[in-house]
Amino acid sequence: MAILDIRKYGDPVLLAPTKPVDEIDAELERLIEDMIDTMYAADGVGLAANQVGVSRRFAVFDLAFVNGLKDEDLLVTINPRIVAREGSQIGEEGCLSLPGMMADIERPMKVTVRAMSMEGEENEIEGEGLLARAFCHEIEHLEGKLFIDNLAPNERGALLREYRARL
Repeated sequence: MAILDIRKYGDPVLLAPTKPVDEIDAELERLIEDMIDTMYAADGVGLAANQVGVSRRFAVFDLAFVNGLKDEDLLVTINPRIVAREGSQIGEEGCLSLPGMMADIERPMKVTVRAMSMEGEENEIEGEGLLARAFCHEIEHLEGKLFIDNLAPNERGALLREYRARL
């Protein structure tokens, strides 16, 4: 498979809501495989389609790399949406599209996501802790938002000034 280029902050594709997936075909399956390889190569826990320049509503997740494993916790979500939120957590969050930038972001402690599987079946997936955070982060990407949009304007401005200074 191929390692794709991850789009960085400032790319317009990151700011526009993505379009729903209507059909699971060989092209989509190939793209998902490439996204999984790209996520692993970047040491990410999730990757949304628009982060690789594709304005379609799907994302991949795998938290197993934290333990040095791969594929054991791999999730592919097509047309995901959060249908329930519970509790609260604040934790450090970063983004492959804003490399090196981290900020404390408040997220739900638990979420339920409704999404289609690669087999075309709609199902619900519950995520707690880091998985809940990852679901929120990647689904926001699919809606044209970045994690920094959850920051107060002065915090967001400071983080972006630091990011631009690193370029």
